[in-house]
Amino acid sequence: MRAIAVGAFRADPALVEMPKPEPEAGEVRVRIEYAALNPTDWQTAQGSPDDGPAPRVFPMVVGVDFAGRVDMIGGGENRFRVGDQVFGRVARPNPAGCGTYCDYVSVPQDSAITVVPPGLPLRAAAALPSAGMTAAQILETVVVRGHESLLVLGAAGGVGSYLTQLASARDIRVIAAVRGAEHRRMAELGAAVTLDVTARPLREAVREHCPDGVDALVDLVSTTADAFAAHAALVRPGGIALTTRGVAAGTDLPDGVTGIDFRLEPSPVLLDVLAAGAAEGVLRVPIDIELPLEKAPQALDRNRTGGARGKTVIVL
Repeated sequence: MRAIAVGAFRADPALVEMPKPEPEAGEVRVRIEYAALNPTDWQTAQGSPDDGPAPRVFPMVVGVDFAGRVDMIGGGENRFRVGDQVFGRVARPNPAGCGTYCDYVSVPQDSAITVVPPGLPLRAAAALPSAGMTAAQILETVVVRGHESLLVLGAAGGVGSYLTQLASARDIRVIAAVRGAEHRRMAELGAAVTLDVTARPLREAVREHCPDGVDALVDLVSTTADAFAAHAALVRPGGIALTTRGVAAGTDLPDGVTGIDFRLEPSPVLLDVLAAGAAEGVLRVPIDIELPLEKAPQALDRNRTGGARGKTVIVL
């Protein structure tokens, strides 16, 4: 089968040929039709042998999100059938080095995988798992209630686009910080205020709308403790500052501000909830671009520079 893989940490992802995975007992093999790009895809490929206790297997196929059809069932009882349209997220890292930028993937039937509901296109389903589940769980973690303010840094990307929609549906005042002229698009997603960080200093712009500070911050972009701390200074005492980049621990935050390092906990139940919302049109799936598998390495390289406008979907 075709796959985009790396032969070692920090190697360039490349198109290679690999054998099809064979599903073990309790697994299903999925013929992937769409995969979705996430920043963690290139971050994992650029990792090191010290990144966590699980061993890494090379060549390591890139990607975690997928949508496709079940084409083989492993032994034992199984909740899926051959031909089922499914989508989900593979665990990373995993012992077989399996990712989703490839033609086939085998996954445990009790993992974060579920059936695509009627009315939801496979391409949209592929763009939901990581970004959608992250946004939903972030919203529960920051415990923001209706009418309170939520500052989202990196709001134009996949996670930010979903988070803006989910938060505004709860009557939360979303302040979307983006790069460039995204005011109309973010307003359509439910943002009450959109701030272009390239046009003026973020601190000045936020204080204009929230003189006493925001109730919560979700920082999807800062990669250093200093940058995160500077943004956390925009949070009022008693508020929450959450990061998805693992820089909160040990950061010197303002008095009264609680720092949180977010960690995703995937589940098929959450996938069902998100898929139902997308199928009913309540949750918009922000797909920015579709690319063939052979263009995935270039897409990963572009994603490193930031400035995403929704999701990149890879067509197999």
